[in-house]
Amino acid sequence: MTNCVEFRGVDKSFVFGPDGPKKVLDGIELRFPEGITTAVVGESGSGKTTLLQLINAVLEPDAGEVRVFDEPIPDQHREKFRRRIGYSVQGAGLFPHMTNRDNVVLLAKLEGWIDDLIEERYQVLLAEMGLAMDVSNRYPRELSGGQQQRVGLCRALMLRPRLLLLDEPFSAVDPITRIGIYERFQAVQDHEGVSAVLVTHDMREAVRLAGNLVILREGKVLQHGPPQDVLNAPAHEYVEMLVKEHL
Repeated sequence: MTNCVEFRGVDKSFVFGPDGPKKVLDGIELRFPEGITTAVVGESGSGKTTLLQLINAVLEPDAGEVRVFDEPIPDQHREKFRRRIGYSVQGAGLFPHMTNRDNVVLLAKLEGWIDDLIEERYQVLLAEMGLAMDVSNRYPRELSGGQQQRVGLCRALMLRPRLLLLDEPFSAVDPITRIGIYERFQAVQDHEGVSAVLVTHDMREAVRLAGNLVILREGKVLQHGPPQDVLNAPAHEYVEMLVKEHL
């Protein structure tokens, strides 16, 4: 199996106050298999969002290398690189002054897609996400939280990315609605063939959606591998605690 993302000895530090730099990621060595979801589980401050920002070239490592689909992140033309990657965040991150349709198709217009291709892709995504066409001319505030999140996923998938980055996208949605979104997301992932990296603090969510699991704490990888392997043989007391408390 090939990898969609690879971290090779990656360090990242930030200066938070007078005490000087604090290492947020420490010697990260990871490979995320292509074609499945990798879930990165950790508490607040564990470094999981920083991992996503390194993949998307918003941040650069202090040491080591991040590779995406077996290629180093380019030094130039990073906007073009980023448009091969979809990004969905908590609360959907939709522009409130734009209609839902305009939110979804924005990047395709910036890329110069012709109108017929934009409309075809838009209709496919709405159908895959179980959204009615009447959401198109409404604004995000006129939708439920679950509908907003599905519109956000449509936007992230619009350009047919090979890789989808998910930063706690489902955490603001109520538990019952969340189950429906999980089912939609898994069906769309199978149909689109997209690789995904999901960061979450929810172990149940990670096990439900992921084929590869990473447990991160204080910038270090405690354990990684197929979810069932991690559940059956926790390699650290923190991992064992997560398994017992959250499953």
